[in-house]
Amino acid sequence: MSKETKVTMNKLESESETLEEEKDIQESERGFENLKTTVRSNDDKHEITTRINRIIGSLGGINKMIEENRYCHDILIQLSAIDKSIKSLANRIIEKHLKSCVVQSIKDGNEDVMSEVVELFKRFQ
Repeated sequence: MSKETKVTMNKLESESETLEEEKDIQESERGFENLKTTVRSNDDKHEITTRINRIIGSLGGINKMIEENRYCHDILIQLSAIDKSIKSLANRIIEKHLKSCVVQSIKDGNEDVMSEVVELFKRFQ
């Protein structure tokens, strides 16, 4: 096989892989067409993102502790604090979800939302 033929075949394979990747992206995006959304106030968004950024910062601190060979006990204490922060944030979002999204769905006649709530509670046990 000539060098030119090999280059052409490699180019075709690369284009084929790119087309497959684009197809996969389009198929995954289709799943988001019927995605439910929640409108949040700017204050709620700010509170949530502030808490998430604090958690991310804490994770970065733990990463640094690992790199510095810090004592396991100290790392575990920090991990415990992050775990509590994540649970607190999740509880805050669940509370808002129940008071707004779930109530509105039931008012709209969608009682199937109760199955969604049950699944949420199962995940957070």
